[in-house]
Amino acid sequence: MSHTVYLRRRAAAAYLREHRGIPSSEKTLAKLACIGGGPVYRLFGRIPLYLIADLDAYAEAKLSKPVHSTSEYEVRK
Repeated sequence: MSHTVYLRRRAAAAYLREHRGIPSSEKTLAKLACIGGGPVYRLFGRIPLYLIADLDAYAEAKLSKPVHSTSEYEVRK
């Protein structure tokens, strides 16, 4: 039987750092929850909870495509 595991904000930030190598903190996730641009989360009452799959999707979405040099990045206007 499979159970869905939700991570609280501190554990979610630790997961991003330790398992994905993505710099993250509990405060950063809190700020992104207010202004947007962070991982998807759900509320249990007032407590934000994150699924590992959503944290992984967030990390992948923030990464650039693989490049060999900085000249390969597209210039944004």
